[in-house]
Amino acid sequence: MAEVPAPTPITEWPDYSISPTGGDVMTQDLNALYDKGDLCWMLVATILCWQITPAIGFLYAGMHRRKAALTMIFQSLFCACACGIQFWVYGYSLYQSHTTGPFLGDLSLAGLHNVLAQPSLANPDIPDIVYACFGFTFVTATAMILAGAMLERGRLWPSMLFLLCWTTFVYYVLAYFEWNPNGWLYKLGVYDFAGSGPVHIASGFSALAWALMLGRRRDVEGNLCKHGGVTFRPHNPFLVGLGTILIWFGWYAFNGASTANLSLRSIYVVVNTNLAACGGGITWVLLEYAFHRKFSIVGFCSGIISGLVGITPAAGFVPVYVAALVGALTSTASYFTVKYKHLLRVDEGLDIFAIHGVGGFVGDILTGFFAADFVPALDGRSNTYSGGWWNRNWQQMGFQLAAACTCAVWSFVISIILLFVINKIPGLHLRATEEDEVRGLDFKYLMDVDPEGDVMVVSGMGSVTPGLSGGTSREGVAMDIPSEKRD
Repeated sequence: MAEVPAPTPITEWPDYSISPTGGDVMTQDLNALYDKGDLCWMLVATILCWQITPAIGFLYAGMHRRKAALTMIFQSLFCACACGIQFWVYGYSLYQSHTTGPFLGDLSLAGLHNVLAQPSLANPDIPDIVYACFGFTFVTATAMILAGAMLERGRLWPSMLFLLCWTTFVYYVLAYFEWNPNGWLYKLGVYDFAGSGPVHIASGFSALAWALMLGRRRDVEGNLCKHGGVTFRPHNPFLVGLGTILIWFGWYAFNGASTANLSLRSIYVVVNTNLAACGGGITWVLLEYAFHRKFSIVGFCSGIISGLVGITPAAGFVPVYVAALVGALTSTASYFTVKYKHLLRVDEGLDIFAIHGVGGFVGDILTGFFAADFVPALDGRSNTYSGGWWNRNWQQMGFQLAAACTCAVWSFVISIILLFVINKIPGLHLRATEEDEVRGLDFKYLMDVDPEGDVMVVSGMGSVTPGLSGGTSREGVAMDIPSEKRD
């Protein structure tokens, strides 16, 4: 039997139309033109980014009342799995296909067919398969950000269907607009480094639409809350803190690897990300203390996440000495949106709209203001950017405003349409029954919760231990709970 010769290192990439995979792996070494450091950085960053989705589940679980907290953990696992399968089947192709039109990609990469060694559209320093692996984490995290809008009263099956429809008609469309070289916002010259539009603005404004369609929550007696802006005290601030820490940790990779290579710009982005989180967190607690003379763990976490949201579009464009300011300004805008959200009379209790919708919008605008031409050039190849107002590129602010408004309007309108249609399908009405809502979604859907066992049984705003007749209100005062509500 003749000896098979070793693969020959590839010296240049063939035209995409001739070989979409980049070459023949049996006869050519397709690793030869890639730097192993870039590949290692992207792979490690992808692993770190993956944990953002369950971390958001922890964050939301802590902010819920106990009776619906586990449902958020379930939703985070659903987003990680189902949205990941969808991404493989057709999602990646919709926004990263190489042969596309001005509005949306085709299905040439469906099932990740032909996704292998050919240089990616994001950066020729890494192959398509690596960027697909990294992009998987973005859509799952975005879907989970939005999932919190079902807050204690959305039925699980319609919610899961909506999330899959939403990623198809909102996320992938906006991602194509901004990240595919054929997308019209990309061609316009919009700066959105790591996904403010498709991720934060889209999820924030869609959460507002979902909360609007679901209506207000019910109180402990089963009555609709009088004011749309009502909030119940989070049942577990420890989980909120843990979720925030994991999100902060994962955000280093989320932003840092959006350079799609390992370079000075990657490190610069991580520094910007950290400083913005610090500026956002400090600003929020100072504002809280100014108004309430007390601090709040949940508020601190909200400020940190607001800072992270604000720096997402800006991290690879703005100088390091304004990063904390970007976080502080975004946090301020989100704080006052939360403070006066009751004026909207919409029960969006997790503040997804305030932190991600408004925060992302403000971050987009600040990117246009503070962007500097030298920051993108730190990656060794992106020296064609004109910067923002600081570089006297006055039109950039208009581009940023156009992108932010496009993402906000598209996501809100399409979400309303999708929710309306799903709600009209027999058996898929959006809102849980009064009994299921008051009792808790965990008891409706999850076998992990045993109301007769030795776990805490939840009723309304408080919790009771089996055999006892009272619980603790959100003010910490003992209260009697009617027997018909305790089970």
